[in-house]
Amino acid sequence: MDLRHCVIPAAGLGTRFLPASKAVPKELLPVLDRPVIQWAVEEAVSAGATDVVLVLAEGKESVAHHLLPDPALERRLEERGKQRELEAVRTAGHLADISIVIQAEPRGLGDAVLQAADVVGDRPFLCILPDDLSVTDPPVLAQLWQGYERHGSPILALARMPRSEISRYGAVAVAETRGRDHRVTDAVEKPRADDAPSDLAVMGRYVLTPGIFDALRQTAPGALGEIQLTDAIAMLARSGPVWGVEYEGTLLDVGTPAGWLATNIRLARDDPTLRTVVRSALAAASA
Repeated sequence: MDLRHCVIPAAGLGTRFLPASKAVPKELLPVLDRPVIQWAVEEAVSAGATDVVLVLAEGKESVAHHLLPDPALERRLEERGKQRELEAVRTAGHLADISIVIQAEPRGLGDAVLQAADVVGDRPFLCILPDDLSVTDPPVLAQLWQGYERHGSPILALARMPRSEISRYGAVAVAETRGRDHRVTDAVEKPRADDAPSDLAVMGRYVLTPGIFDALRQTAPGALGEIQLTDAIAMLARSGPVWGVEYEGTLLDVGTPAGWLATNIRLARDDPTLRTVVRSALAAASA
């Protein structure tokens, strides 16, 4: 079945970025010349998605506004001859068809994905957490969709992590490996280092099939009242095939202030129009 939807959970409060995220959602913080949410949508579109479902909390509608057409702004820019800015605004507003669903209560990532069930329907779909940027060709989501075409099952983005860091992620148990593809038999959310079933971590990008919605409805909330997507994926793996792709390339953190700063510096250093500015600023700071 052809790809159509990408679900982007973006309902979190962004507490790590307070007070910067008090009035501006963290998904609208800029990375170079465009906000985090646009990077995520561009990756989804490059993988083949045409429709993006944003899962938002009340009050975060401005995340969607960035991705919608703005005829009044476009008209003003055109009248003033600001062609470069006009093209940038038009690009952001016409990347994909945007739908919004609201997560009424902060009940976890699994609950956020479940809110998209009526929009997605009975089709496989992409899901991306916009806390990391893909800087590889093809992007990570595209590599996952290629994995779906090979296996026809849910696909997880996997990366090997030191045992000392695995507790920050979901970790998977695998029963079979074919090159960079691993058949997943279990998934555990943020295990202790000694309890992790492997050093393969789930990295916040997925191809999910409609069965995930029934699994989420059956998933009991955890200690904090949150429904974990990892638990629902583990349920699917016990009843049918689930595969993970150990993707090629790099994901850059923009979900923490330190990661966001480092990513901006790295990408600016590699940008032909900005690298001189970065080098000059760093040289001045170290003088």
